[in-house]
Amino acid sequence: MDRYERILTLHRLLKSAHYPIPLPRLLDELECSRATLYRDVAFLRDALRAPIESGGNDQAAAFRYEQGEGEKFELPGLWLTSDELAALLALNELIGRSGPGVLAGALAPFKSRIEGLLSNHDNGKALPIERIRVIPWGERKLDQQVFRTVAGAVLQRQQLRFRYRARTTNADSRRTVSPQRLTHYRDNWYLDVWDHDREALRSFAVDRMAEAHALDSAAIDVPDSDLNELLASSYGIFAGKPKAWATIRFSSHAARWVADEHWHSQQKGEWLPDGRYELKLPYSNSKELLMDVLKYGPDAEIVAPMSLREEMKILLQLALGGYAQP
Repeated sequence: MDRYERILTLHRLLKSAHYPIPLPRLLDELECSRATLYRDVAFLRDALRAPIESGGNDQAAAFRYEQGEGEKFELPGLWLTSDELAALLALNELIGRSGPGVLAGALAPFKSRIEGLLSNHDNGKALPIERIRVIPWGERKLDQQVFRTVAGAVLQRQQLRFRYRARTTNADSRRTVSPQRLTHYRDNWYLDVWDHDREALRSFAVDRMAEAHALDSAAIDVPDSDLNELLASSYGIFAGKPKAWATIRFSSHAARWVADEHWHSQQKGEWLPDGRYELKLPYSNSKELLMDVLKYGPDAEIVAPMSLREEMKILLQLALGGYAQP
């Protein structure tokens, strides 16, 4: 444990204790010598102005923060343990590789602060940033200015106007909405809104927005319970209350992966006697669910409902038809 981390650990121990902490316990917690501990105590008290009290003789010494003052005292600046720093290092990489300019551009000042903190930690020793990899998948290009405008409207609780081109129909429309929340789903951003023109809750892909402008009018707030019921109760990103429950059976080989996967907050999983795994979950729009089942190929079978099973059969037949010609 380096000095930086010892000081932080000593501070946390003294702040959380309601009684003087004996010297032997501090030596054990900090994994240091008696002389090192006394130097750290002196630094914490004299340089950082910590309200430390000590008592007892050298053999039975004990330390604590002054009552009343200790609760208010905090270390100046930002102090992190090695484990916390490792998490911050992962965040640093996530920010840097989160897409072409969207979060990386908006959070560039914060990213430079993180890098400065990393370089100053542990006596300036360089940390192996290349040991952490963040690999985006299926990420779509975003307009950085649109993203900032949308995020600002969400946080400032302002109504928002934008042009939207639907991906399924390519139809162009103008929307005036009260933004409710931003959702990051499968490496892409979506905006949950109250659509004033349709008078209903909707979700929009931020990458399909253009000409976004925050309005002076205050956004209408929809209760979280209503948002979750309509936008988070069914499978995937598609809105709507569940219309049915799907039952999917996976081979014993695929079961080793699926049993550990989170598909939906209300999913129900069961191991079958023959080693297969049966997964049940609610859905409203079958499109995304079918795509996710398809990736398991012959290791997945939709059992119910029959309408969903038939949809899958049609998809498989169409896919097979593409390979009919040499």
